[in-house]
Amino acid sequence: MFDAIVVGAGHAGIEAALSLAHAGKKTALVTISFKRIANMPCNPSIGGPAKGIVVREIDALGGVMPKVADKTALQCKMLNTTKGPGVWSMRVQSDKEAYGKMMSDICFNTENLTMYEDIVEEVICENKQFKKLRLQKKGELEAKVCILTTGTYMDSCTMISSEVKSEGPDNEPTTKNLSESLRKLGIELFRLKTGTPPRVKTSTIDFSKTKLEPGTNEFIRFSEESKEEDILEFSKQVPCYLTYTTEETKEIVKENLNKSSMYSGVVRGIGPRYCPSFEDKVVRFADKERHQLFLEPLTKDFELTYVQGFSTSMPRDVQEKMLHSVIGLENAEIVKYAYAIEYDAINPLQVKANLELKEIDGLFIGGQILGTSGYEEAAGLGIMAGINARRKLDGLEPLILKRDEAYIGVMIDDLVTKGTKEPYRLLTSRAEYRLLMRHDNAENRLLQYGYDNHLISESRYQKYLHKQDEIKRLKEYLINTKVSYQSGINEYLNNLGYEEDDNTSYNAYELSKRPNVEIKDVLDYLDNDEFSNEVINEVQIEIKYDGYISKARKTADRMLKMDSLKLPQDIDYSKVDNLRLEARQKLNQIKPFTLGQASRISGINPADIQVLAMFVKQHNNQLK
Repeated sequence: MFDAIVVGAGHAGIEAALSLAHAGKKTALVTISFKRIANMPCNPSIGGPAKGIVVREIDALGGVMPKVADKTALQCKMLNTTKGPGVWSMRVQSDKEAYGKMMSDICFNTENLTMYEDIVEEVICENKQFKKLRLQKKGELEAKVCILTTGTYMDSCTMISSEVKSEGPDNEPTTKNLSESLRKLGIELFRLKTGTPPRVKTSTIDFSKTKLEPGTNEFIRFSEESKEEDILEFSKQVPCYLTYTTEETKEIVKENLNKSSMYSGVVRGIGPRYCPSFEDKVVRFADKERHQLFLEPLTKDFELTYVQGFSTSMPRDVQEKMLHSVIGLENAEIVKYAYAIEYDAINPLQVKANLELKEIDGLFIGGQILGTSGYEEAAGLGIMAGINARRKLDGLEPLILKRDEAYIGVMIDDLVTKGTKEPYRLLTSRAEYRLLMRHDNAENRLLQYGYDNHLISESRYQKYLHKQDEIKRLKEYLINTKVSYQSGINEYLNNLGYEEDDNTSYNAYELSKRPNVEIKDVLDYLDNDEFSNEVINEVQIEIKYDGYISKARKTADRMLKMDSLKLPQDIDYSKVDNLRLEARQKLNQIKPFTLGQASRISGINPADIQVLAMFVKQHNNQLK
């Protein structure tokens, strides 16, 4: 008998299981293969636009992905630095083998966590309450709550042209009976599809024909607990490379399109819009003469390169022709051929904002099974499912991250409110308040939640409080300090294009607001070296973008007022007067928790929200 069982040891399952175990709950983690713990069957990287901020959020909540990503990075890079701070995001090229091994070691050495290598055959419930799981080899496991994080392994099949195999990623078994078990419980499933590109032998690539893509030559990290010595020195980082397909590549695809799994009718599921197969790119962007591809190292242990952007389900001989038409890959040797994979996912509209199924008490869902794509999205869902499962065990209210608090909150709200018919991917454009949810301020937004849920150590929490004190102290220092012209500041300002009077003194705070003026430089003219670079950088963003941040904050606060108006869960919307038929149907299906959530449902218009607001007011008056 366990407090909790987690099914699946991918990126979601690990975060869910460790969050429960670290909070003192007796937890079981069931996985098909110990060899595939934290597997990266697709791109061997962590982070990227929006996704990198999610990893920072996982760190602030007390997750493990950020620390392991830092320690097993082959290359570290900060993206979008020429744009505003709202879209800055970190990405690391991960050592696939080292990442999986380190995660496995953590799982096997965590107190309160028991590992099982087995396949789940059935979810057993009584009176719409989760009771236990039936495993293929080890019989039944009982628990008070369960979290399903099966990723792409549920009734999955791989496809290379017309060759279809009932299996999961990397030739692993699939869990076909689990899908049937969930259907019997009344859970709606739907098919999704994704794919991978070929892996090639590194020594057979002519890198002289490609463009070098180095990392960022400074200390950057996902986890605030990572030290500089934890991260590979820049001089030792492994480079990536950029290359391009050719007109010949395009012609090969067009000539063989009917052999692709996707275009021959083999594929039933819907693939990811923002990461399509290469043949889909050729069809959708017929006017493009070439497409860019990134050549990325998989691991330092083996001579393997991942051809990012070249996912396909073409036959093996066609894959070779396609690959050899790419610049620099004319003689490349394929070690592992590309394939497409199709799998069952759960309709997220059946899930509450705490990631618990609406119709089955104690059964939580996390990761790609909920219709997402990407390791980072999966890990974010996993840690939130784990936190909320623990809170349920302790009789506490769920933790629901708001849309102005975290990208993870945006993702969950999108899924449970709007649903998805394709693999959901986080984008900065999905977040209305992205200037409030930056790479640099993840701790400010979420660390208190991590601490309150027993996932942040006391020492880290005290370090965070000290940093907040330092940020406050630096702001006050700048506000109350003048920079004298005698310091030589005018020459600095003139070099930046400002024409200044030689006898002028400046308020340090107002001076720091100016474009191109760096706080670090201002402090140098004040002979002040008391503050760390991290504190300086965070204050600089807040000062430079103060007007924009304040405007975003005011807009978010208006939304929060709507999200504070809770909707009773026993409302029969078909009986609410003056609601349109579509609104009644959508509201009865989704059962939103707040007026704000209702306003974000597709098909609900402002007039419907006015009717609901009036209904809630009358309902609350009746309760009084």
